[in-house]
Amino acid sequence: MRSIVRILSIGRSLWPYYLGITVASVLISGTSLATPAIIARATDVVVAALQGNSDGAVPRLAWLAVGLFATGLVATVVSNVGGYLGDVMAVRLRAILSQRYFAHLLALPRRYFDEELTGTIIGRLQRSITQTTGFANSFANSFFSMLITVAAALVIAATYSPWLALLLFAIYPLFTWLTTITSKRWQRLETAKNREYDEASGRFTEVIGQISVVKSYRQELRELRLFDRHYREANDLTQRQSRWWHGMDIARRGALDLIFLAIYLIVFIQTARGVFSVGDMVLLVQLVALARNPVMSMSYLVDSWQRAVTGSKDYLAALVEETETDELTVTPAGDRSLVRAGASGGAAGGPATSTGPETAAEDEDEYGLATIVGESPTVELTPTSPSAPAIEFDHVSFGYDEDTPVLRDLTFAVARGERVAIVGESGGGKTTMASLLLGLYRPESGRLLLDGHDVTTTDLRAVRDHAGVVFQDAALFSGTIRENISYGRPTASLAEIEAAARRANAEEFITRFADGYDSQIGERGVKLSGGQKQRIAIARAILKDAPLLILDEATSSLDSRSERLVQEGLDELMDGRTSVIIAHRLATIATVDRIVTLVDGRVDEIGTPDELATSGGVYAELLALQASSAKRDRKRLRQFDIAG
Repeated sequence: MRSIVRILSIGRSLWPYYLGITVASVLISGTSLATPAIIARATDVVVAALQGNSDGAVPRLAWLAVGLFATGLVATVVSNVGGYLGDVMAVRLRAILSQRYFAHLLALPRRYFDEELTGTIIGRLQRSITQTTGFANSFANSFFSMLITVAAALVIAATYSPWLALLLFAIYPLFTWLTTITSKRWQRLETAKNREYDEASGRFTEVIGQISVVKSYRQELRELRLFDRHYREANDLTQRQSRWWHGMDIARRGALDLIFLAIYLIVFIQTARGVFSVGDMVLLVQLVALARNPVMSMSYLVDSWQRAVTGSKDYLAALVEETETDELTVTPAGDRSLVRAGASGGAAGGPATSTGPETAAEDEDEYGLATIVGESPTVELTPTSPSAPAIEFDHVSFGYDEDTPVLRDLTFAVARGERVAIVGESGGGKTTMASLLLGLYRPESGRLLLDGHDVTTTDLRAVRDHAGVVFQDAALFSGTIRENISYGRPTASLAEIEAAARRANAEEFITRFADGYDSQIGERGVKLSGGQKQRIAIARAILKDAPLLILDEATSSLDSRSERLVQEGLDELMDGRTSVIIAHRLATIATVDRIVTLVDGRVDEIGTPDELATSGGVYAELLALQASSAKRDRKRLRQFDIAG
C-alpha cells in the first residue's frame, strides 16, 4: 500500500479533486441510507392503513414518495458530479505520472537504456499508470461511501439488536484476513505475468522498428512465434492466478454468506415474534443489503488494488534509478546542489557560465527534476588555464561490463583547434571515446578533461553544450526538416537553418520537396535516403556551433560527390575548432593534424599522417591495404571500417 501512497503523493496537487470526490461519496452514502428509512416508514404507514388506521395515510405516503424522488435526484446529480471529478482527476493524474516518468527517463544515464528494451520501458509506463489511476479513481469513488455506509449500518443495527451489529462487524475483519491470505501468491503471479508482457512488448517494438530486416530475412513467422510464446506463458500464469483468486473468493463469499444467513434468521424470527415491525424488518433487510454490497464489491476493489500495487512497484523502481546528476562525483570545487537547483553549476577547476533564458525553475516545478530536462540555459566551460588542453585522456579505462574492457589506460591530449582522427579496428573503442566525451558514460578509472574540467565532476549541461556531434547512424526525429536541423538550437531563425543546410550540402535536395524545410520526414527520417539523413545531421551540428566537434564516421553514408561537398563545409566548420574525427575513408583522415591509432583499446601510435605513413604501424598498414587489390587485403581493410 505504501507504493500506492507514494504514487498518489506525486499528484498531491490534485487534492481539490480528491476532496470533491470524497464529498460526493459522502452525500451519495447519505442518500443511500435515507432511502431504506423512507421505505421502512412507508411500509409501516401502508400496513397501518390496511389494518384500518388510514387517517392521513395518503398525504404521508405522497410526501414519502416525494422524499424518495428527492433523494434519488440528489444521488443522480451528485454521482455524476463525482464521476466528472473522478474522470478529470484520473486523466490529470495520468498526465502527471507520465510526465514524471518520462522526465526521469530523460535524466537517466545512457547505461540504463543499454540494459532495457524500449518496448519494455513503454509497456511498464502504460501498465503501471493505467492500473494506478484506475485504482485511484475507484478508491476515491467507492472507499469513503463504503466506509460511511458500513458505519451507519452498524450503528442503526445496534439500536435494534447488538447481535446484528456484532455479526455485521465480523464480516470485515474476516474478509480482510481471507483476502490477505490470497494476495501474496496473487501478486507473485501478477509480477511474473507482467514480466512476460514487458518482454513481448519489448520485442514487438524492436520488430516494428526493424521491419525491413525482418521481411528481408523472411523471419515474420519466427518473430510471431517468439511473441506468441510470451503471451501463452502469460495466459498460463493468468489461469493459475485466476483459479487461485476465484477459489479463494468462493471461500470468502461462502463464509460471508453464513454470517448473512444468521443475520436474516434473527431479523425474520424477531419480526415474526413481534419484536420488530414489518417496517423495521424492511429497514434492516435493506441495511444488510447496503452492508453486503460494499463487501461484495471489495473483491473488485482489492483486485484493482493488487494490480496497482504490482504495477506501481515497477514505476517506482524506475523513479529510484540514479540520474546522471545523481552520479556526479562532487568535489569541494563543484557544488552539485547548484546544478540540481537549476543554477549555473560550478565545475571542478573553474566556473561554468550560463547564458540564455532561465526556465529551469519552471521545469523543477512541473516535473520535480533537475534542469537536465527541459529548456535549460546554455552552459559554457571556461578553460581552467590558457595552457589547458581542449581534451585530455589521463589513464582512462572503460568497459560496458566488468569482464569486457573496451578502453585500457588511454592517455593522450588534444590541443585547442586541433583536428585529430581516431583509427582502429571495428569494436576497438572509437565510438566509445566519443560517448565518454559527451558524458554518456563515465570512465571506470583515470580522468577525462575538457578544457581542464573533469567530466565526472562537471555540470553535464556544460559538457554537452560544449560539443557538436554527428553520429554514424544519423538519428532523426519525426517532424519537419526545419525542426531536425534546429534540434540543438530551437530558436534559430530560418535564415540560420538554411545557411547550415547549404554548408552541409543539404539545401539542394531540401528545396526539391514540395514543402521545403517544412517537409515531414517520417519516423527516424524514413522518407529520406541514408545520405540525405546524414546531411541533415551534419547541418544540425553546424547550426549548434559548439567549440568541440565530434564526427563519428559522419560521411559514411555519402557518395563521393556529396562527401566532397560536405567535407568542404566541415573543413570550414572545423577551422579554429577542436575536432575529433572517426572516419570511414582514408582521404578524410589524411587532412587531420594528428592521428591516434588504437589497438585492443590502447593507444598504439600518435603522430601526423606523414609521420605515421612511414612508421610501420596501423596507419601505414591501412595505406598499404588500400593500395592492394588482393581479396585478403580488402577484407582486412574492412576490419578497420575503412572504405578507402
